[in-house]
Amino acid sequence: MKVKTLEIDGKLVTGGPEETIFQAAWNNGIRIPRLCHIGGLSDIGACRLCLVEVEGQNRLLASCLTPVEEGMKVRTNTESLRRYRKLLIELLFAERNHVCAVCVANGACELQDLAMSLGVTHIRVPSQLPHLPVDISHDRFGVDHNRCVLCSRCLRVCDEVEGAHTWDIAGRGRKSMMVCDLGEPWGVSQSCTGCGKCVQVCPTGALFLKGKTVGEMRKDRSFLNFIVTAREKHIWIR
Repeated sequence: MKVKTLEIDGKLVTGGPEETIFQAAWNNGIRIPRLCHIGGLSDIGACRLCLVEVEGQNRLLASCLTPVEEGMKVRTNTESLRRYRKLLIELLFAERNHVCAVCVANGACELQDLAMSLGVTHIRVPSQLPHLPVDISHDRFGVDHNRCVLCSRCLRVCDEVEGAHTWDIAGRGRKSMMVCDLGEPWGVSQSCTGCGKCVQVCPTGALFLKGKTVGEMRKDRSFLNFIVTAREKHIWIR
C-alpha cells in the first residue's frame, strides 16, 4: 500500500491510496463541513458543503468523492468557500420549512449547527414554503418531509446496512421527496424492518421517534460504526 503525501491548508498530511480528501483531512484533525456524509456509508456528494479548492483545478471538487493524489495542495476554509457554504445553507432553509423553534430536533440538528457555525442569521433568498406531508402511519416513527434535506442517509443506511432498501428518492428538482416502497405510507411498508436506523442517521428532524417533544429528539449513531467494523472484521462470520 503506497501512502500519499499532500498538503491541506498548509499542513502536510498523508493518505492511503483508497482515501478521499475528506477522509485524509478528518484523520488529521482538519474538519470539513458536511451534511450528506456519515462514516460507514458510501459517499454521494449530494450536499456540496464539503467542496474544496485544489491547486491546478479550475473548479471546486467534492472532497468526499475526490481521491488523494501525491503532491496535491488543498484549501478547505477560504473566504470564498465560507461564502459558498453559507449560501448553500440558506438555500436549504429556503427550500423547505425549517422552523427550528418547533422542530423535534431543535438543539440536536446538524443543519442548525452548520448554520450557526457559518454565521447564517437570516435567509437572503425567498422561501419556497411548500406544503409537504407528514407521515405518522408507522407505529414508532414519523417522517416530516418539510424538514428533509434529501441527504439520502436514510436510503443508504437502509440499503447498505439493514439491506431492506425501504427508502428511495422520487420526483425531480424541487419536487423530489423520500418515499417508502414506491410511495406507500410508511406504516404499511412490507419491506421496513422497524429497525430505526434511518431515524438515527437523519441529520435533521425529518425522521423522528413518535412521542418525542421539541428538543427531546437525540440521535445515537454509535451503532453504525459498530456494525460496519464488525462486518469488516468478519466478527459474525463463522
